[in-house]
Amino acid sequence: MIPLRLLADTGGEPVLPGTAVLRMETTPKRTGTFDGAWWPRSRHLESQLSELLAALTARLGPLTRVGLDAGAWDERPGHLVVEGRAVRIDWAVVADDTMIVTRGGQDHFLFLVIPPQTAPSRARAAMAMAVRDENSASAGRILAATGVTPADRTRVPAGAPGP
Repeated sequence: MIPLRLLADTGGEPVLPGTAVLRMETTPKRTGTFDGAWWPRSRHLESQLSELLAALTARLGPLTRVGLDAGAWDERPGHLVVEGRAVRIDWAVVADDTMIVTRGGQDHFLFLVIPPQTAPSRARAAMAMAVRDENSASAGRILAATGVTPADRTRVPAGAPGP
C-alpha cells in the first residue's frame, strides 16, 4: 500500500515516489492552500491513484470523486473502484498540478501533485512547502520555488486517447 504519512512523521525519512504527505489537521480554521501532496511513481493513473485512494479511504472514510488534470495522465478512466465503491473521476484540461478529492457532498481536499520524474530532494521540498501552515502559494509557484522544472512536468497531448 502507498506510504501515507502526516508531515510531522517525515522528518528524517526519505520521501520516495508513491508517497503522499497530508496536513490533515482537525482544527476549526483551515489555513494554507493544500491539504496534502502526492508524488506518484508513474503517469499510469489506475495503479497509482487506486493505491492513494485506498489509503485516503482508510483515513477519511468513503470518497465520492476526484478531480484531475487530463493532460497529466496516460489514461483517463471515468471512475475507479476503491474498497468496493465507485469513485468518480472528473477531468479538466487545466495544467495546474493539483488534485481535488471529495468526501461526501461538500468535504474537499486539495492536493499538490508532484510530477513522477521529479528528483527526490525537490519532491520532498515541494511536498513540505505545500502542506506548511499558512502556505498560500499556488502549485506552480511551489514547484518553481523548489526547482521542479517544466521538463519534469511533461504533459500528455490534449488529443491523446481518453474517455
